[in-house]
Amino acid sequence: MKVRQKRWESPLAGYLFLSPWLIGFILLTLGPICMSLYYSFTDYSLLSAPNWVGLDNYRKILTADDTFPHTLKITILFVLLTVPLRLAFALLIAMMLNRPIRGIAYYRTMVYFPSLIGTSIAVSILWKNIFGRNGFVNDVLGFFGISGKSWIADPKYALGTLILMMVWQFGSSMIIFLAGLKQIPRDLYEAASVDGASKWRQFVRITLPMLSPIILFNAVQSLINSFQMFTQAFVVTNGGPVHSTYVYVMYLYQTAFTKFQMGYASALAWILLFLIGAFTAVLFATSRYWVFYETQGGKRG
Repeated sequence: MKVRQKRWESPLAGYLFLSPWLIGFILLTLGPICMSLYYSFTDYSLLSAPNWVGLDNYRKILTADDTFPHTLKITILFVLLTVPLRLAFALLIAMMLNRPIRGIAYYRTMVYFPSLIGTSIAVSILWKNIFGRNGFVNDVLGFFGISGKSWIADPKYALGTLILMMVWQFGSSMIIFLAGLKQIPRDLYEAASVDGASKWRQFVRITLPMLSPIILFNAVQSLINSFQMFTQAFVVTNGGPVHSTYVYVMYLYQTAFTKFQMGYASALAWILLFLIGAFTAVLFATSRYWVFYETQGGKRG
């Protein structure tokens, strides 16, 4: 006896199952995006109705705002230093954790654990204390007879402490690199060893090309996260000293929620989106020269 099974043949069935996500996306993501685009063309302060001003906000940002180029310079410098350092450190740790040693699972867990809480306010406060006048760093330097300083209060080193904090949050990139390393056939390394290739040459000729798609992915992820860095600068240095860590998103935040210039802040947000898109486009445009895709038999292009 055949049992008749009910089937969802209507194409609306798929949308019905997707409706919770679609409703959330439209109300909580797409809606605010569209509203911020509209507000970027208005003079809106949360205390009065939006007043349409066209391109005045963008014109003022690009021509008459002295704070904009300062925050943009600091943010781009932060990104250019953080992304390569974080990727290099994550790859180094991933290669160290890819060895078949006893208790390797425990070591991987311990190395990855700080990244689970790396962007929290509590860790930012801890980082502030570590690099403070009486912090752990100065205690270590004092043990060797070196006089310390308040690193986060010195304009020369404050941004460096934030860069170091972002590099310390390498766990997610490390895990992805580790997964990529395990996909590289061991036969390639064995053949290279037979041919007399050194460890460095194997790394350059085998590891890096085979990992290049993953390097591109991690680079894009780190690029986006670095441009959006806020919590660390807000908690650790509050943009100081002398605005040496006054990053772009912090300026956007204070414009919106301290000065209540929501229209102007929306324009700043869309400029940030354009900047992230431009840097990402450059990465993808140059990837044809250094990213190796095995399915295409070589580099893209």
